[in-house]
Amino acid sequence: RELGRFWWERSPQICGPRGGEPLDVEATRNGFRRLTEEINGFMKKEGADKELTTDEVAFGFIKVANEAMCRPIRALTSARGFDIRSHVLACFGGAGGQHACAIARSLGIGTIFIHRYASILSAYGLFLAKVVEEVQEPCSCVLEADQYQELAGTLNRLQEEAEEKLVKEGHGRESIRRNLFLNLRYEGTDCAVMTALLDKEERRKKIEKEDIAAFSARFLSSYKREFGFLLEGRKILVDDIRVRAEASSGEEEEGGSMEEDEECLKLSTEDAEQVVSVYFEGGRQDTPVFLLDKLRRRRRVTGPAILLDDISTLLVEPGCEAELTRDKDVRITVGKEEVKQRSEELDLILLSIFSHRFMSIAEQMGRTLQRTSMSTNIKERLDFSCALFDEQGGLVANAPHIPVHLGSMQDAVRYQVSKWQEDLEEGDVLMTNHPCAGGTHLPDITVITPVFLGRSSPVFFLASRGHHADIGGIAPGSMPPHSRFLFEEGMCCETFKLVRKGAWQEEGVVELLNSPAKHPGCAGSRKLRDNLSDLRAQVAANQKGVLLLNELIAEFGLDLVLSYMHHIQSNAELAVRDMLKETAQARISSSSSSGKRNVDGEVKEKQLVRLHAEDAMDDGTPIVLNVEIDINNRSAHFDFTGTGTEVYGNCNAPRAVTYSAIIYCLRAMVRKDIPLNQGCLAPITVTIPPGSILFPDNSAAVVGGNVLTSQRVTDVILKAFSYCAASQGCMNNVTFGDASFGYYETIAGGAGAGPTWDGRGGVHTHMTNTRITDVEILERRFPVMVKAFGLREGSGGGGMRRGGDGVVRELLFRRKLELSVLTERRVLPPYGLMGGEPGKVGINLLFRHDGR
Repeated sequence: RELGRFWWERSPQICGPRGGEPLDVEATRNGFRRLTEEINGFMKKEGADKELTTDEVAFGFIKVANEAMCRPIRALTSARGFDIRSHVLACFGGAGGQHACAIARSLGIGTIFIHRYASILSAYGLFLAKVVEEVQEPCSCVLEADQYQELAGTLNRLQEEAEEKLVKEGHGRESIRRNLFLNLRYEGTDCAVMTALLDKEERRKKIEKEDIAAFSARFLSSYKREFGFLLEGRKILVDDIRVRAEASSGEEEEGGSMEEDEECLKLSTEDAEQVVSVYFEGGRQDTPVFLLDKLRRRRRVTGPAILLDDISTLLVEPGCEAELTRDKDVRITVGKEEVKQRSEELDLILLSIFSHRFMSIAEQMGRTLQRTSMSTNIKERLDFSCALFDEQGGLVANAPHIPVHLGSMQDAVRYQVSKWQEDLEEGDVLMTNHPCAGGTHLPDITVITPVFLGRSSPVFFLASRGHHADIGGIAPGSMPPHSRFLFEEGMCCETFKLVRKGAWQEEGVVELLNSPAKHPGCAGSRKLRDNLSDLRAQVAANQKGVLLLNELIAEFGLDLVLSYMHHIQSNAELAVRDMLKETAQARISSSSSSGKRNVDGEVKEKQLVRLHAEDAMDDGTPIVLNVEIDINNRSAHFDFTGTGTEVYGNCNAPRAVTYSAIIYCLRAMVRKDIPLNQGCLAPITVTIPPGSILFPDNSAAVVGGNVLTSQRVTDVILKAFSYCAASQGCMNNVTFGDASFGYYETIAGGAGAGPTWDGRGGVHTHMTNTRITDVEILERRFPVMVKAFGLREGSGGGGMRRGGDGVVRELLFRRKLELSVLTERRVLPPYGLMGGEPGKVGINLLFRHDGR
């Protein structure tokens, strides 16, 4: 209403405590005035010259809301392989018409369709809804002509069953339509595609031999669209057979055509009910208001305009044109918005919009990676991360993927920037996994794409990191519990041009993946085909990010995009500095006036606040942290001096892992909605003693450092800040396989409680954020049965706030396999804080087939 977009005089009087009062327009105005004063006060403190008007603030809320709605639309369509720009935006809901033009423009959609009952479409839809009966039956056969008799017999029988159910409900046989479905997948994969034989429901169909080929063609088309590739030479398997039958429950509505040849009559301002002042980008404009009930069919209105009836308000933005169809629905043609010259100075509204857009790029990269990958690890467990980086390799924005990846990926990108310098060219894509080059552990392979945009050096970098289920080494799954040296854990790659000037370097990458076999007792990759497929998927994910970045630049201009890339990092830095100052002040206020030691730290001269925490690995290796917060400049120094030395095992954690834990904890403790990026580390300096378990030699084994020690470092940081009690303390890693395959999973545990919350049970905590493979997929694809999987009741630790319970997972192997388990918290329990009780230690049990 503040912007003139809503005709409040026509709204029903249903407000107030008794529900009989009109909208309180003055309260809205006063609220926005106060908010505008608060925002301008903040901007003035940050050195901004410009002050926002109340209109600009209110319009900013709408712009941010629109961008927040666009993100899931982009993500969902990208996940299914659709180009959203070729679709029509269907708008419904009472407020939908207010946002439709802006959202369509942001998504690149050229046409909007708004049904005449759009604001009550759910209720109207119930009236028109069809009565549906579905019958389904499992199947296990190959989709080929030889199986025609079996498939046809089942489909025809299910058609009869579905039809009889509808007839018994009183529907005539002639009114019943049906469609036939097969749930199909490639042999050796887990992603099934429910494939329809027909484009829409038809009368009963007798299955013919050629229908088998039709199912196959439709499956291949859907699979290529959704996953981006086909698996040539693989059999197509049928998992389920389904028949859907439907009969109408209400009156059939004649569908209005989107394409109408009859020319529309254009309306002018003189035909409007009245003219009101409405705020759009750049200022207010006189906007005619038309009452839909008074308009005749086939009329055309050029924006800006408002179309109004008793149940909805439609806003036609400048540059758009609305037509009233012969069915009195509204079709809007969306004109392109001119790229406006915007100031590169900080604008809080644009800051929020760019934050959404950058994160959306990373999210869509992740969707592409999941969609086009082959391995269970990436496609099902989602053990991957995608992110956007600036020209120096600093993290700008990421999707909410795996924390241990995200904080360390910027080290990997920066290492490659330093390594290659001027030797990168358009079309190059880099691959790395070595701990000395910003890696975490070897199965996590990072693929990095520089983005040049016509310049001589990269302007951005896009990166994706995925955990590959096997890259060779001494054990299947490349997660050996007893490794002592890095080469035993699989392929090591400091840097390699995976794509050179646009050419895929398969020979070189195959050589790398097979290279561990040159070491005694080691094998090359046991799943080379999956490795290559997943690496191609990572390249495709990065390329998706390149396309989306180009779209963003086309919309806003390169200079503005670059400016807000750095503004977002600065905003994260400011949020962390504020959190550090608040933490320090809280410690000062809780300490004595003499500045002596309080419960968790020490205050010195009321300007420096010192925090301390330590814990130990199960073998007794200490993890020690001293944090010194400087209140004056709102910064902190993290000092891990006193931490135990590098171990002759694999719990050594590369430095990048510790930085991941720090940036994750800082982001978790900031009570503001900011993206996790390089700015979070700007106020932080770190000391990690060389030769310690957190700064090992380049030849040391590290596979456990990424999945065990990282969790312990996270617990110690959160303990120093008294933020929450200890969580499961490891990722509970299980790997099994043989010479033909390797499988890896992380098992959930319990989360630590905090001052105002109970810990969650049976979740992946802190540095891991993966899913566990569905039992059905695991048992179908691998020689294993899941006999038990559930919460370990009462294991979380008692107190005013209880810790989250751990889990019990029992596996039965159906053939001889090699099993590896990497776990912690089996000796030292997860501690409580502020008097809370510790949780229970974990237990690993192995029962052999001979009873031992």
